[in-house]
Amino acid sequence: MSLLQVTSYDQHFYKEYLENFLPDTFIDCHNHIWLQRFVTGELSASRSCAWPEMVAKDNSIEDLMETNLELFPGKRVIPVLYSHVNIAVDTVQSNQYVQECAKAHQLPALYLSRPEEPLEEIERHVTEGNFCGLKVYLEYAPSYIPTNEIRIYDFLPPNQLALADKHGWVVQLHIARPKRLADPLNYVQLLEIEQKYPNLQLLVAHLGRAYADEDLGDALEYLKNTEKTVWDFTANTNAYVMEQVLNYFGPDRFIYGSDFPIFRMKARRVVENGFYINEIPAGSLGDVSADPHMREISGPDKEKITFFIYEEIAACKRAAVKLGLNQTDIDKIFYWNSARIFGLTS
Repeated sequence: MSLLQVTSYDQHFYKEYLENFLPDTFIDCHNHIWLQRFVTGELSASRSCAWPEMVAKDNSIEDLMETNLELFPGKRVIPVLYSHVNIAVDTVQSNQYVQECAKAHQLPALYLSRPEEPLEEIERHVTEGNFCGLKVYLEYAPSYIPTNEIRIYDFLPPNQLALADKHGWVVQLHIARPKRLADPLNYVQLLEIEQKYPNLQLLVAHLGRAYADEDLGDALEYLKNTEKTVWDFTANTNAYVMEQVLNYFGPDRFIYGSDFPIFRMKARRVVENGFYINEIPAGSLGDVSADPHMREISGPDKEKITFFIYEEIAACKRAAVKLGLNQTDIDKIFYWNSARIFGLTS
């Protein structure tokens, strides 16, 4: 039985807009895998959005592989693995599962760390588990810190940054705060990390969560002299934001990620007054009425809502066309940059 419901419209969208744009082999830098039995507490959305938890109760390595087979026929996708980041998921079990799957399938992986975790424990797990570095998340900042006041260093403390710098690890970062990338505290700390820890490789997930034009603020101008920080456009469908990031940092520092299983849902994103809204086919995710980021679409129009990941890649294509990027640039974005970062080049 098919994991996804691929319609003739989805097939047409893929063939018309994406098939010839995507390289035959590409790397996906952003995938969550976990099993339902690792969920040992109550799933929380107190520090993040509720809607991603509606997509899948788990995402096994088999489901991830099947997702790529169904969504990208004729292509080979190399996923980078790491755990689900909800506070209810047992990170010990989940990190172990990621390690086992990465080894079995010869895939790169990141270790999900908590800010209170002893350094020697992190160092041992990453080194012995052959992880490429760390995945960190705002969910794990101390509970006494109000959500809107979480700083990068609250969930990615300087001692972990120093450890990553010592080993030259990758660190993938999902920033917090209501203004997202436009918050000066975020972009000042991003610059500070590059300057203080030059040996680690920082990946800024979701283009700094700049889902609306307004989420950019003055950040790119402030960060324009950075030399190493890389931007992943995971779960972002804003072609203008992509264009701006590419303008400032070029295709050598821009990489693809899916955020599977979340972006295997069917949706399209609109922005109203700086606030993003995911439009989804009515009834496809259950009751979403309590989430202001969700809007159900009924009638014939809902049949023309394709997979969210297709919308993401199509936005990247629009930005690439607008900037006149060539095939070499596209290959860098979808393969070579991540191959370099995750050690997949021979």
